[in-house]
Parts: sequence; C-alpha cells; structure tokens
Amino acid sequence: MAHDRLEITREGMDKLQEELRVLQDERLKDLSQRISAASEEGDVSDNSEFEDLKEEYYYVEERIREVKSILSRATILEEGSADGTIRLGSRITVAADDDNSEETWLLVNEEESSAMDGRISDESPVGLALLGKKAGDSVTITTPDGDLTYAIINVK
Repeated sequence: MAHDRLEITREGMDKLQEELRVLQDERLKDLSQRISAASEEGDVSDNSEFEDLKEEYYYVEERIREVKSILSRATILEEGSADGTIRLGSRITVAADDDNSEETWLLVNEEESSAMDGRISDESPVGLALLGKKAGDSVTITTPDGDLTYAIINVK
C-alpha cells in the first residue's frame, strides 16, 4: 500500500510542498541552532531542554520523510465529474433530511481530508456512502448518534 499512487488536489499538493519547504528550510535549521545552544550549556545528560529539542528534531525529520513519500506518490486529481457520478474530486451538495440544511463537500483522499473545511475522505463512512451516487440519490450513514440521511442535490 505504501507505494500506491495517491491522487490529491492541486491545493493539497501546494500545501504539502509548502509544508516540506517550511520543515526543511525553517524548522530543522531553527532546531539545529537551538540544539547546538543547549549542548553548549555543559552536561547534556541532565538537560531536559536538550532532550526535548532532540525529540522534536526527530519528529520533524520523520514528518519530512512522510511528506516526501506522499509527494513522490502523488498525482494531481482532476476535480469534478463529467457524468455526474460521485468520485474522488467531486464537489457534492447535500441536504440533511432532518432539517434540510445544505452543505457542500469535496471528496478527497484521507491525507487531505478535513471535515472542518468540508473536505470529506473517500474512506470515511460518509465518503464511502457517497461514492458512485448521483444527484437525486439519497444516502444514509449510521453514526453512534443514529442514522443520518442526506439527499444529494448537486454533483460537480
């Protein structure tokens, strides 16, 4: 699975590239300087700041490896659906059956998902229920709080 191609939006690609730049050009350099300064304070065996900085440095290095791996597998996802069928990259407007409130979501991969930003993972219960559906269809998602039913209003 680690070597599978990964479709991401242009925005997602740009965010990952910017994150990588910040991690490499800013965070690692800053941490290196702070580690050097902490090590100059003498005995590092009892220096909690030094240990915390080293731990953060290793975390940043790991995130850099992770982002590079994602970028090496990533292809730009063409948003939208010519035939109106919901797929990765579709922008979907739904209405909740309980209160008729409308929401618009973008169906993306797990790496890009952010429910707060309306970016729903294709692997989430909602995403799985939506895949392959069209405007006019309804989907019901079972949650711990009960079933939620949405009418699909529009697919782009």
